[in-house]
Amino acid sequence: MAREVLSIGQVRIHSGGATRNEAMKEAADILQAAGAVTGAYYDAMLQREQTVSTYMGNELAIPHGTNETKGEILESALSVVRYDGGVDWDGNPVTFVVGIAGKGDEHLEILSQIAILFSDEDDVARLKAAQTPEELFGLVSAAGV
Repeated sequence: MAREVLSIGQVRIHSGGATRNEAMKEAADILQAAGAVTGAYYDAMLQREQTVSTYMGNELAIPHGTNETKGEILESALSVVRYDGGVDWDGNPVTFVVGIAGKGDEHLEILSQIAILFSDEDDVARLKAAQTPEELFGLVSAAGV
C-alpha cells in the first residue's frame, strides 16, 4: 500500500464507555480527520449496522460503510479505539472499536488481519493491557495491520 493505513493519531484509549452510535461516530470522525473518508461515512456505518451487525466476537466491533457508499472513501485507513468502560453493541460486550475504510477491495485484506489479531485471546489480553495509545499502536502495527 502506498501509505500506512494506521498512524498513532488514529489510536485512542478511553477509561469510560460509550454507546454503540457514539463509538461509531468517533471511529468515523477519526477516519475523516485522517483524510480517509467524507463526512457522510458515519451515515454509511449506520446503514451497514441496520442490515448486519459488525460485532465480531472477542470484544471487537469493526464498523464500516456499505458497498453502496464506497464513494465516501478517499483513502484506506483504520481507527482503533479501546473503551475500558465497554460498549453495549446490540447486547454484545465490546472493548475495541476498529473503524475501517478500504479503497477498492483493500478493506478485505485489512479485515482479515484484524480478525486474525483478535482471534487469539492472548493477543486480545495484550491489547487490553496496553497502557498508552503508543503501546496499543505498536501491538496493532506489529500484527501487520
